[in-house]
Amino acid sequence: MNNRQPVTAQLRLLGTTDLHVSLTGYDYYRNVETVDIGLSRTATLIHQARKEVKNHLLFDNGDILQGNPLGDYAASSLFWQQDSELEGGEKVHPMYQLMNKLSYDAATVGNHEFNYGLDYLRQCITGANFPYTNANIYQTSIDTIDSSTDRGEGTTDTLLPPYLILERQIVADDGNIHPIRIGVIGVVPPQIMQWDKAHLEGKVTVQPMVEAVEYWIPQMREAGADVIVMLAHTGYVDSEDPGVLTENAVLPISQIQGIDAIFFGHAHKLFPSNEFAGKQGIDLERGTINGIPAVEAGVWGSHLGMIDLHLQYDNHIWTVQSGSSQLRAIYHREQGLASVEADTELEQIASIPHQIILDHIQTPVGESDIPLYSYFSLIMDSAYVQVINNAQVWYAEQALSDHAYGHLPILSAASAFKTGGRYGPHYYAYIEAGELTLQHTSDIYNYANTLCAVRLTGAEIREWLEWSAGLYQQIDLQSKAEQALINPDFPSFNFDIIDGITYQINVCQPPRYHPAGYILNPQAYRIEALCYQGKEIEDHSEYIVVTNQYRAYSTPFANPDGERVILDVPVENREVLIQYIREQKIIHPEADHNWSLTLGGSDKERASLSLQPTITMLSSPDAQKILSAYPQLSYSGINGEGFAIYHLKL
Repeated sequence: MNNRQPVTAQLRLLGTTDLHVSLTGYDYYRNVETVDIGLSRTATLIHQARKEVKNHLLFDNGDILQGNPLGDYAASSLFWQQDSELEGGEKVHPMYQLMNKLSYDAATVGNHEFNYGLDYLRQCITGANFPYTNANIYQTSIDTIDSSTDRGEGTTDTLLPPYLILERQIVADDGNIHPIRIGVIGVVPPQIMQWDKAHLEGKVTVQPMVEAVEYWIPQMREAGADVIVMLAHTGYVDSEDPGVLTENAVLPISQIQGIDAIFFGHAHKLFPSNEFAGKQGIDLERGTINGIPAVEAGVWGSHLGMIDLHLQYDNHIWTVQSGSSQLRAIYHREQGLASVEADTELEQIASIPHQIILDHIQTPVGESDIPLYSYFSLIMDSAYVQVINNAQVWYAEQALSDHAYGHLPILSAASAFKTGGRYGPHYYAYIEAGELTLQHTSDIYNYANTLCAVRLTGAEIREWLEWSAGLYQQIDLQSKAEQALINPDFPSFNFDIIDGITYQINVCQPPRYHPAGYILNPQAYRIEALCYQGKEIEDHSEYIVVTNQYRAYSTPFANPDGERVILDVPVENREVLIQYIREQKIIHPEADHNWSLTLGGSDKERASLSLQPTITMLSSPDAQKILSAYPQLSYSGINGEGFAIYHLKL
C-alpha cells in the first residue's frame, strides 16, 4: 500500500501591462509629480509580493515603448546621442533599464510597440535581459528579431519565438526542490496591420489571435511545458461578434484547452473588478474567466497583477490544481493616498532620462491667445479640439492642392483624448494662454498617430457620426431621477468631432450603434441638421475627411470598403500640429460651435411640458475655475473616485 503524500507547491505569477513609458510618478503633460503611476512604484509591490512566497515569476504584457513625451523622444535619434548606457557600452531604452533591474522573466509585445517601426523595436528589444515571445506575427520579408536558442523554443518564421519554455527550480511545500518548465506564449491584435500599416505592410502578416493560440498550445505541451502562461495583449468584450473579438479576444482565448493562467490588457481596465460583474464566464471572487485565473492590471503601472497557482507533482509532471487572481494598487483613489513608496534604486536609474525629457519638452513652438482645456470637450465644441482640426485642414489643403480629389470639400475629424474616464480625475488638459511648448502639443495630441485622409459620401459621414454619438446614454425626458450623460463603456478617444460641417446630436434618441461598432437600433438616428455651408448634406455628395491612420485603417465608418484612403503621409498628427503652430506663431483656436447636443423639439415645447431632465456628467474638480464661462453647467459635488459631478442644462 502506498501512503505517499502527493508533492504540492505554490507558484505566484506577477504581471504588468500597458506601462506606456511610465518610469516614475511624473505626468509630463501636466508637468507635475504624481503618486498614482510609474513602474518605480509598481516595483515596490513586486518586491513585497516576491517576499511573501518561495516561487515567483514576473511578466510584462506589452505596450511599454509609447505613451508619453519620453516615449516619443526616446524613439528619436536625439535620445540615443545622450548618456543612456549600461554595461558593455550598449544603449538601452529607459524602460528596459528599469525592467532589467527588476529581473523580468519574459514579455510579449503590445500593439504600440510597432508605432515607431520594426527597426526601432529591434533596437529596443536588444536591450532587454529577458526573452520575448509572440505567436501570431509572421515574417514575410525580414529576418527574425532574435531567433537564438536562448531566446525561445523552435525556429519558425514568426517574428519572435512563438512560445518560450522557461526552465526553473521550484520549492515544494515539503521543502524539496524540483524542476519545472513554464511555457509562455503571447499574442497581439491583428489590427496592428492597419494601425501601423506604414511600418508593417509587406514586412509581416498577423494571424488571428485565437487561431494562433489554438495552434501553438498543443506544441507547447509536446515540448514539455508543465504550466502554460498566456500573455494576451487583448481586452475583454462580452460579445459573440467575431469582428469585435478579433481585437478583444481574451474571452474566447480563455476557452482554449491547455492554458493555466492569463495576463491580459490593451483595454486599460482592471480585472478582477466590479466593472466585469455579471459578464460571460466571469468569477470575480476567484478572479477567473471560464475557470482560468486571469488578471488585467490597468495602465501606467497603477496596479500589479497577481496569479497564485496551486500545483501538484506526480510522475515528474507538474499540474495546476487550482488558481486565483488579484490586483494590488500603488494608489488608493478613494482615499487619495499612495499605498507604497517608490523604489529608490529605480528612481535613480530613471533620473537621467527624466531630466533629458524635461529639458526637451520645454522647447517653445508658438503661442495661444486663449487657454486650451478638455474639461467639457465631450459635451460641447472646444478650442482644445478645434486647434487639432485647424491644423489638420491646414496641412491637408497643402498636401492635396494638386491631388485628383483636391476639388472636394476638406473636413477634419479629431477627438478630445484627455477626458478622464478610467484614467482618473486628473486626466484632463489645461493649458494657460501664452507660450506653447512641445509639452503642450503632446498634451493636446498624445498619440503617435500619423495623418491620413479618406474620401467619403455624405451618407457615410452620417454613419460615422452616429457611431461617435454612441458616447451618450439615452436621456429620458419623463424621468425625475438624475441621468448620467456619458456612456462609460464608450472609449472617449473614439468620439470624433468632424469639423467643416454642422450638426446636432439628439441624446433623447437611442444610440444607433454599440460602442464596438455594430448596429443596436436600426431605426434610430441621433444626428440631426447635418449641413455643409448651410445646406443639408446629400447622401451622394463627396467629401475628404482628414483623420489619423488608426481611424483610417481600422474603423469601417472611416473606410467602409477599405479603399477610401487618398492621403497617407509618414508625419505624425502631433507633428502637423507643431508645424501649424510654428507657421501661425500665435494661434486663435476659438471653437466654431459646429456641433451641439439637443433634447429634440423646441425649448418652448419642453418648457410647456415641464421637461427639464437632470443630466449629469463627470469631469475634473479643476474645471470649476472656468465654470463661470458656461451658464448651462453647475457644480454638484465630488464622487467616490474624485471626479467632480456637474449638472448640464440642454
